[in-house]
Amino acid sequence: MKPIKIRGTEDTPDVILDATKGLIEFSGRSLPEDVLSFYAPVLRWLEDYIKSPNSRSEVIFKLDYFNTASSKIILDILIYFEHLSNEGKDVIVKWFYHKDDEDMADAGVEYFEIVNIPYEMHSY
Repeated sequence: MKPIKIRGTEDTPDVILDATKGLIEFSGRSLPEDVLSFYAPVLRWLEDYIKSPNSRSEVIFKLDYFNTASSKIILDILIYFEHLSNEGKDVIVKWFYHKDDEDMADAGVEYFEIVNIPYEMHSY
């Protein structure tokens, strides 16, 4: 699978999808006008990736802000990796948040109450 790198804008996150490294990373802000259009290639790539994943998958979320529509996509992404984890694959999700951003910390906690997946919370 070819890696995908999407350079973020003021309204869209930086995205790195690298099957060889097992690295999936989202950083910046996620409030695209058309969430489905922005995330469609990401979700297609993930659907292919979970068919033949790396021996270890590291999923990193380092978002400063995301809107409600993006929150649904984030949950969908986490569910993909929950399935991999349930199949015995080595998966870790790292949720980064600014040390003063309680809302982003709480969002991570809420996601991990919904999905059963190994995760780490990191403040910076």
